[in-house]
Amino acid sequence: MLQIFYPYEYKDSAYQIDFDRLYQEGYRGVIFDIDNTLVEHGAPADARAVRFFAHLKKLGYRCCLLSNNKEPRVRAFNEKIRVKYIYKAHKPWTANYHKAMRLMHTDTSNTLFIGDQIFTDIWGANRAGIRTILVKPINPKEEIQIVLKRYPEKVVLHFYKKWLKKQTKS
Repeated sequence: MLQIFYPYEYKDSAYQIDFDRLYQEGYRGVIFDIDNTLVEHGAPADARAVRFFAHLKKLGYRCCLLSNNKEPRVRAFNEKIRVKYIYKAHKPWTANYHKAMRLMHTDTSNTLFIGDQIFTDIWGANRAGIRTILVKPINPKEEIQIVLKRYPEKVVLHFYKKWLKKQTKS
């Protein structure tokens, strides 16, 4: 029942994902949430993010930012990154996940989604048919509406971890 919320993978950070290996597996597009996935909430793209996206582009990835934020926030983050972006994405609705794939000229078979929230990022991408990677939030200081969602996320993560253990035993 809760499996629609389960990510394909759960990592400590977007910066620790082995994108070289994933490229070898055939992935060509990556859709990213921004806040608390790539940088602290509201922060500009830092040097680490700039190097990270330069590496992804060098590997051959097409990237798109998918954010529920308004355009000024997304545009400001993207100034140094320079990738496609969609603002006011209305995640978890699936329409803009599909739009991101069209912008990158990818499809569900070769696209990844990286985000820090289960009930927006992961749920939406799962419903859109995209391989998902949940990452731990960069900073625990968040807006109240996100803090309130973190409590039921803990329940989902508890059952996800139990499910993972069961999968590895079989």
